[in-house]
Amino acid sequence: MPEERKSILCPDCRKLISSEEPVCPYCGLSRPGIHNAAGFVKRLFVYSDPVKLIIYINVIFYILSLLLDPQVIFSGNGLFNLLSPSAKSLLALGATGTYPFFAYGHYWSLVSASFLHGGILHLVFNMMALAQLGPFVLREFGFYRFMSIYILTGIAGFAVSVLFNVNFTIGASASICGLIGAIIYYGKSRGGYYGEAIYKQAMGWVVGLIIFGIIISGINNWAHGGGLVSGIALAFLLGYNDRKRESSGDRLIALACITVTAAILLWAVLSGFYSIF
Repeated sequence: MPEERKSILCPDCRKLISSEEPVCPYCGLSRPGIHNAAGFVKRLFVYSDPVKLIIYINVIFYILSLLLDPQVIFSGNGLFNLLSPSAKSLLALGATGTYPFFAYGHYWSLVSASFLHGGILHLVFNMMALAQLGPFVLREFGFYRFMSIYILTGIAGFAVSVLFNVNFTIGASASICGLIGAIIYYGKSRGGYYGEAIYKQAMGWVVGLIIFGIIISGINNWAHGGGLVSGIALAFLLGYNDRKRESSGDRLIALACITVTAAILLWAVLSGFYSIF
């Protein structure tokens, strides 16, 4: 009895081929079966807009952080502490820093901390920045490289925070600074009038971050710097659409980042509610 072979449409040329083909015989795409599996994740995000989906996840985690310890919602003093989750609930959901990292062994918090915020204004400012910067990086770098840059620069920023002894920290700004770093590299590398204009705009964001970090206490400048530098480095290593297409390696890295992040966020919610209740 002949062996049954599964057929798929090549993710690039859309020709019908076997999922086991090492190379598409029509367009030469390497490992089209893996690309097809990664394509499912891409479609899952793209159909709902990946930038908006990340914003929704941040909002959901902010609401969960309030629900875990609701009696402190209005106990904060000052505008920036309005609707502030407690340190207890943030720790339970995956805040990072030397205290969670070493005292509790929450090594996974380097990922989860990017989806937590300390107040309504903290959340709003970060999500506004993400809504402005995310679509550009998504368009110029592609879905897979965008996801890798966003997730990995958040991890890098918080790793730098732990290295420089920041005790307790949260927020999407490390990842957002990673996007700024990627834009800086894109503008400088692309050159020309358009590239220079993009580069100058991105540097304007950097100047604003520096001023903001000096004026307002409690800003994690180490995470900002770590995110920014790692964003430049990743953009250099991964490239962007004008220079090269997304490769199978880009897809695999992004798929791994998304899978690990989803697992950690699920674990943070389950373990957080279990520890509180």
